[in-house]
Amino acid sequence: MSDEIVVSLCDHSANMVRPWAQAGFECYAVDLKNDGSTEQLGDGVIHYIEADIREWEPPTYNARIGFGFPPCTHLAISGAKHFKDKGLSALAESIELVAACRDTLADLGCPWMIENPMSTLSTYWRSPDYKFDPFEFDGYTDLDERYTKETWLWTGGAFHMPLPDGVGRSDADDRIHKMGPSDDRSEKRAETPTGFAKAVFLSHEKDGYTRPGSGTEQMKLIADGRGADNTGESE
Repeated sequence: MSDEIVVSLCDHSANMVRPWAQAGFECYAVDLKNDGSTEQLGDGVIHYIEADIREWEPPTYNARIGFGFPPCTHLAISGAKHFKDKGLSALAESIELVAACRDTLADLGCPWMIENPMSTLSTYWRSPDYKFDPFEFDGYTDLDERYTKETWLWTGGAFHMPLPDGVGRSDADDRIHKMGPSDDRSEKRAETPTGFAKAVFLSHEKDGYTRPGSGTEQMKLIADGRGADNTGESE
């Protein structure tokens, strides 16, 4: 197993860290909904830590990469019509969770990203470094992720945004928007697309972008400083 760890905050599905566990990393998915279990995956492991990310401290190992998925309920623009009814306390807690993610991830000293759907974070913090839809990375997964969901990323630590490998917008649907009511609707809508997770893993491999058929282009973009390599950090 690698002597480096991967940290993912406010993460219940652990989709983002699965490629890392398969490759032999020790991964920590931290969320109040987690059950404290451990999952062996490939040559690595995922620890499902049940904790408030504002109180949890990562192990004192070298971190390879970090992720944050603070709840979007009180920040997403799609719910703007309900903001006044939610009050300032809900907004304050949401901003506090974002700040906790940012502080913990920045302290790891490694590439990191914080994800939210189209969000008022651009007002309360800063503009996102990247935007994408899941259909753009559908080619990295065997699942059907040809759907739209504009997602924003705030990044730092020389995070490498991966190259898209998916379908065009005209071939994508809006299933997330049309998802019917259910007890787990919010969790399903919030799950990290597996294609994007795999693409991020590949774009941070030490030996370069190893997905067959697209390797040299990614590393050339990074070497040329065109779009793929970005510290993304400002206060």
